[in-house]
Order: sequence, then C-alpha cells, then structure tokens
Amino acid sequence: MTEMEPVIGLEIHAQLKTRTKLFCTCPIDPGAEPNTLICEICSGQPGALPRMNGKALELAAKAGLAMGCRVNERSLFSRKNYFYPDLPNGFQTSQIDPPICEGGSLDIQGPDGPRTIRLNRIHLEDDAGKCVHDPRRGRTLVDLNRAGTPLIEIVTEPDLGSSAEAMEFLRKLHALLVRLEVTEGRMEEGEFRCDVNISLRPRGETRLGVRGEIKNLNSFRYVGQAIEYEIKRQAGLYAAGRPVLQETLHFDPDRHETRTLRSKEEAHDYRYFPQPDLPPVMVAPGLLEELRASLPAPAEETAARLRGQGLRDEAIALLMDRKGAVEYFDRAAAIYDGPGRIGALMAELLLPACQRDGVPVQSSALGPGGLARLAELLDQGVLGRRAAQELFGELFETGADPGELARERGLLQISDRGALSELAAEVVASHPGEVGKYLGGQEKILGFLVGQVMRRSRGAADPKGAGEALVAAMAGLGRQGGDGDGN
Repeated sequence: MTEMEPVIGLEIHAQLKTRTKLFCTCPIDPGAEPNTLICEICSGQPGALPRMNGKALELAAKAGLAMGCRVNERSLFSRKNYFYPDLPNGFQTSQIDPPICEGGSLDIQGPDGPRTIRLNRIHLEDDAGKCVHDPRRGRTLVDLNRAGTPLIEIVTEPDLGSSAEAMEFLRKLHALLVRLEVTEGRMEEGEFRCDVNISLRPRGETRLGVRGEIKNLNSFRYVGQAIEYEIKRQAGLYAAGRPVLQETLHFDPDRHETRTLRSKEEAHDYRYFPQPDLPPVMVAPGLLEELRASLPAPAEETAARLRGQGLRDEAIALLMDRKGAVEYFDRAAAIYDGPGRIGALMAELLLPACQRDGVPVQSSALGPGGLARLAELLDQGVLGRRAAQELFGELFETGADPGELARERGLLQISDRGALSELAAEVVASHPGEVGKYLGGQEKILGFLVGQVMRRSRGAADPKGAGEALVAAMAGLGRQGGDGDGN
C-alpha cells in the first residue's frame, strides 16, 4: 500500500482579554450566575443594535503584528448563519472577507528541526452561549452569559504534519498570546480552544485528501490523542478500500477516540452576508505604530538573553510560559546580580507555589526584592538550600525578609569551625558502625554522615564545612587506633 502522510491545519479560538463583550457593555465573568450578564444585544432581541468594542480590535491587531500578519486598515463583519439553541441571534457575527489580519507565521521546533507554520488569517467574532445538560431531569438549559464574548480565530495553513508539531505550535501560540496579554488563556474555562482539520494523502502528493474536523479541543494532551486516533482511523479506511467522509467529529477523552457529529459544512452552507448593523472596521495607522512599540521582544531573543544570563532551558521554558514571570525575573536580577540563582529559585519554588495557589507571579507576597535577597543569602553561604526550602512557604505567604526570618527560626547557616566540629563529634560518636566503614575505605559513607550533621542542625550547617569537620574528626579516631595497635 502507498505510504500515507497526515496533513493538519488548526483553527484556534482565543477569548480576548476585555472587560466587556464584543458588541455591548455587558461584563465578562465565567463565575456569574446563569443569564445575569446579558442585555438586549447579546441576547438577540429584535431591533437591538450592536456597538463595536475598540479594545477587542486593538488586541486582535496586536496579536497579528506579533506574528507578522498584515493588519488590514479596513475589515468587515458578516453574519454566519446557523441555528443552535445557544445562538440567540440565529447567526454568529464573524469576519470572512476581509478579516482584521491576513498572512503571518509562527516558528516552532519540529522533530526534524525548525519549522515555519504559516497563518492564513486572524479574524474577530463573538462567542455563542452555553448549553448545560441535566441528565437527571432530562433537560438542556441555556446560559447566555458567554454569548457575545469577543474571540479571535487564528487559522493556520495545512502545514503541520504530526500530533507533536500541532501540540508544539499550540503551546507556543498560547504562551505568546498570554504574554502579549491578548488573552488569559484559561483552557479549563474555554478561553483557548481549537478545532483540528486532518486528512491523509499519499506521501509526495500535493493535493489535499478528504478531511475531518475535530471540534472544541481545550487541552494540548487531547489534541495529541485526537490526532493520533484520527490518523489511525483514516489510514484504516484507506487500507480497507473504504471512503473517508468529510465530516465534523467529536473527541471522547475517556475512550480516546473520535466520533461523528455531522457532515462537514462548507462556507456556502453558512450563507455569509455582510452584517448590515455594523459599519466597516477601520484601523488607524497611528494605532498600529503604538501597538508595534508595545510589543515585547520576540520569544527567541528573550530565551537567548536568559540563556546568556546562566538560566537552564527548563527554567527558561517555565519563565516564558507564565505571564509576568520574565518581568519579575528582570526586576529581581536588577536588585541582585545573581540571575542563575534567581532563575532556579523561580523555577523550583516560586512558580510552582503560584500555580498551586492560583496566584499571578506579579501578585505574590514575595516580591522581586525578597527573592533577590533569598538568592543572595544562598550565594553567600549564609543560608543553606534545605533551610531556604523550609522557609519558603512562610516567605511566599507573608513576604517577610528572608534574612530576618532565617535568624528568627535559627536557620542561618552554621559555618563556624568550632560549632561544626561539635556537631561532627556528636555524629561520629552516634554512628560508630558507619565511621568504621569509612575508615575501612568506604568513602561514600561520608555523604550519609554529612546528612546526619544537616539533620542535627536543621539544615543550617554548611555542607562543605560539615564534611571537612567529619573527615577531621574521623582522622583523629584513625590516628588513635593506629597508636593503640603499635603499642
């Protein structure tokens, strides 16, 4: 059988970070009681006239500029007609020709090296409401709070060739949009979700095969699983000589399989026509210049800078994936010139704590100055690594001064030779068996003995000094034993 290759394109919906909806002043709050954030416009009342949200326009243009798109100075809204219970107007207000942004690309690291994934377009549209199914009562309820929420849809060209590339693209796009503050990107709330278009064709062929569209995936992992299953499903149909139908699919994460929802629509099925209640969307050239000036440095430049400051790739990935983390790092590194230590503390302690408690890094009680001081104490040898970990929970909760808190808790590192010698003597006296093994040539036992000194000091002893004190104490025992044997 001819070898088949997958061809994948993505349609990503990102909810824009605005206070109000796209065409009315109703606030956006996913936690509000059902149908409490609606008005005559977003609930589709006859005669209600929409009004464009200027902030949504700015965010869409900003996203486009960051990915090298051409931002059209004039774009149009159209009515995309279809019926569904949570679509009160009976149409979605979207853009088809021309959209706000066209072209552009995003570079990713594919399995075989760097890849450029082309974008077809970015357009604005409003979201539908939400159907809430109640199986106990056999009812479906409609909540229109989300109706009218502003979205951008980012459509790629069919340039992706595997589930790994699709997940890498989505992760990079998500991190970029969150860093730009275009979206909050909370996937569990549906603020970043995608549809996957996938087809197979004989390797080397240029024509596209018959595609299936997997709808509404809101997890990188689900995207990967759905693509893998769909590749196997379509390949199995071709191998059996059966046709692949153009259809819309649903992914079942429990069974890890796709299922048919309906036959796939084409653009003409939606009967697009210009939205008569909205004028053309005009983008002032001055606005584009302001937005260009506000863009952060490209991710590749930022990663290279952080790498040059001594951060490891794992820490760089974490910092760049969390909103505000790079800015927090820069402020801390400006206070104390120890970027490697600061980056490690953020990756190992600060960012996991922020994620656990749902706290934005820039809102942490432990500010950049406090983290810089903690890094300095560690580098100076005044505070041990174990003691820093013990203190961190309280530092994160209170924002206390690390030096003062360590002093109050008796955790400042013990580097005094006399104190270390006393601790070493206690450990040597308490572990004669291990001491005998060390003196017999099993030098790895020293690590265990150092651990006992650290335990007795509650992590405050200088590990290097503790090791030296132990070696000195055991050397004294060895000499005593040698003198005894000689007599």
